[in-house]
Amino acid sequence: MDKNEKFVITINREVGSGGRTVGRKLAEKLGVKYYDKALIEGLTHKFGLSVERIEEIKGQKKSWWNDFNNYYKTLIDSASQPMEAEVKLDTASMFATEKRILEELAAQASCVVAGRTGFMVFRQWPNSLNILIQASMEHRIRRIMERQGVGEQEARDIIAKVDASRETYIKKYEDTSRYDTRNYQLVLSMDTLSEDDAVNVIMAYIG
Repeated sequence: MDKNEKFVITINREVGSGGRTVGRKLAEKLGVKYYDKALIEGLTHKFGLSVERIEEIKGQKKSWWNDFNNYYKTLIDSASQPMEAEVKLDTASMFATEKRILEELAAQASCVVAGRTGFMVFRQWPNSLNILIQASMEHRIRRIMERQGVGEQEARDIIAKVDASRETYIKKYEDTSRYDTRNYQLVLSMDTLSEDDAVNVIMAYIG
């Protein structure tokens, strides 16, 4: 990947690994936008989007992407949760909409994308880097207990539920597993790395 040209970096991460924070810090270090599922959902809800609506607005050549990016800044700077959806989409439609939004955003400027669909969306994208952030079960349990203020069993339950949900989601749309390292150019274990350490490793890899 050439960081001097327009690029996309995707971060797939295990819950409790710290991958979301790594992605955000990496984007800050590179001076590019950061997108994750919560942000994309918030943007989708704000603009009442579907794939058809995106194409309609693009066809009208309105300045929607400028509005989209302005709202992005408001959302990422806010601690509030995404607003209630203005449109109700089924899972397949939401996947297609999120995919189209990410492709449009990546076509605009370099970015870091953290989330379960990133490596699928940008698998064939030019000048891209797909990264997997993982950690041992002990590390993940400890981090969730600290971050969410829960006991060990509840942390284990959270991990089991999220892992199963993410793997099911991937297999619904692709004949692969999120744990298949062939989907990534770089795999990091966070057991002995801080989030800043991980960012430094990625920056060194990029060169």
